[in-house]
Amino acid sequence: MKSVATAPRNLRRYARSAALLAAPLAAPLASLLAAAVLAVAPQAQAARPFVTDDARLTTAGSCQLEAWTRRYSNSLEYWALPACNPTGNLELTVGGGVASLAGSSGWSDDYALQAKTLFRKLAPNGWGIGAAIGTIRHPSVNPGPNLMGNVYAYVPLSMSFADDLLVVHTNAGWLHDKASGKHQGTWGLGTELNLDQHWTLITESYGNTVDTPYWQAGFRYSVIPGLFQVDTTLGRQYGSNRDARWLSFGIRYTPDKLF
Repeated sequence: MKSVATAPRNLRRYARSAALLAAPLAAPLASLLAAAVLAVAPQAQAARPFVTDDARLTTAGSCQLEAWTRRYSNSLEYWALPACNPTGNLELTVGGGVASLAGSSGWSDDYALQAKTLFRKLAPNGWGIGAAIGTIRHPSVNPGPNLMGNVYAYVPLSMSFADDLLVVHTNAGWLHDKASGKHQGTWGLGTELNLDQHWTLITESYGNTVDTPYWQAGFRYSVIPGLFQVDTTLGRQYGSNRDARWLSFGIRYTPDKLF
């Protein structure tokens, strides 16, 4: 469970951390705030809404559910990824997603399976590192923005600063795309700024060695800290037109103990 400092203490440290976040937040955050105003729309561990993974696992002897929808101008996706940690250091995820293109009468679907473990657990003011490997069947639901291929693997590294006020996540990995036969390197860089026990600001950039990178930024709100959170993000591919922009809404449910 993440340690979150009290709000007054965090807000004082936020001023000192602003310079660290200014560069990655500039353009994405401006676009996100504009979208939030237009939509009138009112987490704490990484994962949703990150694509860049963290060096954390769901609670030992329990499961979690991450689910989200992502809307483009011409398509709509729905994803659900349940994950369980039966041994304490092995997180197994089985889930998938469906997508519909504008003007299409049917849905395409994907099925995902992933295993993840840690070599060093992340602690406040420390760092953690792990490894994950996975596969996805029928990868048709925008595998690029999801950083998924037919087979993929990556190493998540997370670093905590100022008692978890700022947590930085990096990924380095590989994926194989069966359709093209290409092997690609993958990378991700994400930051989460925990304003208090409820509100978290996130921003990230990620991509592979073949395509133009992506960015997204957004907010998490922990309705019940450590149990239930909601989130929203705005993202797009660098240099792309407005049709490649997406708006995402998601939830994360993490019960303390199930078995």
